[in-house]
Amino acid sequence: MKHDIISVRPFVGAKNFDVSRSFYRDIGFTETVLSPVLSLFRWEAIGFYLQDAFVKDWIDNTMVFFEVADAGSIYDHLAGMELNRTYDDVKLLTLRTEHWGRECFLHDPSGLLLHFGEFFK
Repeated sequence: MKHDIISVRPFVGAKNFDVSRSFYRDIGFTETVLSPVLSLFRWEAIGFYLQDAFVKDWIDNTMVFFEVADAGSIYDHLAGMELNRTYDDVKLLTLRTEHWGRECFLHDPSGLLLHFGEFFK
C-alpha cells in the first residue's frame, strides 16, 4: 500500500505556554495560533504543535531531532543569541562530532531536548 505522507508534526507540551511561544519565535520559528492553548510552529517545511499542557514525565522524556544542512551555523546562531540570559532553564550544549555527523543540543524553557543534527554525506 502506497501513501503520500506530507509531514510529521509532533505535539509537545509547555510548562509556561507563553514563555515557550516566545522562545520558539525568538529562535526562528513562525507561529500560527490555532486556539488559545495550541499553536503550530514552522521553520521552512517542518513544524510541530506546541500545546498548553505540562506533564513533567512526558516533557522530561521528549526529544525532537531537526536534521539541518549545517549544524555549525545553527550552533553559532543559537550561541550568539545568549538565550540563557532571556529564558530560565534554557541550555545550549556545545557542538559535537559523532561517527554519523555533528549536532548540538538545546533545552527549551520547559526542559524539552532539541537536537540540531547534520549527517555526514
